[in-house]
Amino acid sequence: MSLTHLSTARSHRPSRPDLALAPAPAAPPAPRIRAVPEGTEARGFVLYVGVDEAKAAEAGTNLHRIVEALKKLTADIAPSAETYAAVALAPEGAGGRDVDVVRLALQDPSALASQRNTPDEADRATSGVVVDISRKRVLLDGEGAALTYKEFELLQYLVLREGRTIDRAELISSLWGAADEEDAPNERTIDVHVRRLRAKLGHYEDIVRTVRGIGYRFDRHADVSIRQASTPSPDVF
Repeated sequence: MSLTHLSTARSHRPSRPDLALAPAPAAPPAPRIRAVPEGTEARGFVLYVGVDEAKAAEAGTNLHRIVEALKKLTADIAPSAETYAAVALAPEGAGGRDVDVVRLALQDPSALASQRNTPDEADRATSGVVVDISRKRVLLDGEGAALTYKEFELLQYLVLREGRTIDRAELISSLWGAADEEDAPNERTIDVHVRRLRAKLGHYEDIVRTVRGIGYRFDRHADVSIRQASTPSPDVF
């Protein structure tokens, strides 16, 4: 049979509805994470991972391997993506969920807002300064002070060493440490951090006292109270 006859024979075969090809389904629209405000564009995202070294070791890994695996996955999915990893540090024995500690350490705005905007009715009726170490917050006359994580760490370090003058070098080495070497202040710029802390303490700024030529000291006044977990802080001298 010639090709012409084959073509004609095929054209006279009865059509079968069950063999008809269904139209290809339309591709689903790309999901949007959230509405992007007008005049802005999405340039990336942050993924907070809460896990300490001990929990990572129990799972047979460590933080470095987790970071490298996530970076590799990102490179496989989007080769042009740029990545940056930052390890969140917190005082030993700090309570709370790991991921919340990470968000506060890296100054996530929503975590900071949640931390400072949750005074209860009893708190609102409290005058003076409340340094709440167990909940990582400071109340000024019943209102939450908008301290960053590092500013709270600085105040906490002085509070837990009440009566002792802390020199600038100790503050830098204890609160920034080797892991934060690139971002650590020098002995001059530590004064800037203290000045910002005092500004947020308002008319209670003098609870952080400057000892000329040495460093800083926490001075407790009659209107200052310290709230601490029942277990003594491992940071206390």
